[in-house]
Amino acid sequence: MATRHLCRILVLQSLYEWSFWGYPEGKEDEILDRNLEEFGNDIDEPEFARKILKGVAKNLEFIDGKIGSNTRSIQFEQISLLEKNILRLAVYELCFQKHEEVPQKVAINEAVELAKNFASDGAAKFINAVLGSIYDETMANAE
Repeated sequence: MATRHLCRILVLQSLYEWSFWGYPEGKEDEILDRNLEEFGNDIDEPEFARKILKGVAKNLEFIDGKIGSNTRSIQFEQISLLEKNILRLAVYELCFQKHEEVPQKVAINEAVELAKNFASDGAAKFINAVLGSIYDETMANAE
């Protein structure tokens, strides 16, 4: 398994736990460090995971707003916690990562794969649609 894919899995796991407990300030780093220690022995770039987690935590309000404004058929509050966190991870990568480091289509594909592996049936299509809308919006703003 590619190390960045494993990083995203551990970030997703950490985001889920952090959000489950109500977003305690400063705890996200502790949760990720524990997960990296327990499950990330094969990861050769743990800073990639830390960067994503810190970026999501720092920009959570913006990211959630971006998700909420791009879900047509469902209200933000109705999105499952797991799907929200997959979207949060991907929206951070779409909107804040350098695209030379993580191409936007790679970020979308990774999120869809996380949904296929960990979320409910239909989640991958939903996540792909939301991220596709955000991608189109970011491309339009870049012009």
